[in-house]
Amino acid sequence: MSRSAASRWNWSGSKKNLSPSVNDKRGLIEPDHPVLSVRRQCELIGLNRGTYYYQPAKETPLNLTLMRLIDEQYMKTPFYGYPKMTEYLRSQDYWVSPKRTARLMRVMGLQAVVPKRRMTRSNPDHKVYPYLLRNVPITRADQVWSTDITYVPMDHGFMYLVAILDWFSRYVLSWQLSNTLDNNFCLKALERALERRKPEIFNTDR
Repeated sequence: MSRSAASRWNWSGSKKNLSPSVNDKRGLIEPDHPVLSVRRQCELIGLNRGTYYYQPAKETPLNLTLMRLIDEQYMKTPFYGYPKMTEYLRSQDYWVSPKRTARLMRVMGLQAVVPKRRMTRSNPDHKVYPYLLRNVPITRADQVWSTDITYVPMDHGFMYLVAILDWFSRYVLSWQLSNTLDNNFCLKALERALERRKPEIFNTDR
């Protein structure tokens, strides 16, 4: 990284104590640096290399409109899969294909809330971890934490929200927003929650 790039971030921290954003860190990377590789530069400034290369997909205005309609309808009928949701969109005068609807629902992290047939079987060689909460009474704070990610529609796009909650108090211990579905904002939310306390059991989906 050049001297000017380092000075923009103020490596010494004597002038500012503000943490640089991901975009600021990306701006410091010099792909053609004669000595430091991109990987080494990312390590030095604490930037995940996958985050540096990741380019968030941009949806068209039409897709954003469709996603908002899907989100509103899903709140009313969470049992709708992409075939039923496609029928709904067509009833709203949007002639979309099932393939397009399925893709948008995947982007939003939505799927029909219905019992599913067992279409696949687990590899018998894979370790099966026990479900630690079966028949366990939740009687105190910090006994069990859980986390989940959801899609949040915005006026000009959408964001992903991750939250960590205490099951006993239903208190939101930490949350984080991101416009990309990578793991960095999830880890940051977890680290912030762990700064103050620690759970006995941390429950997540697979």
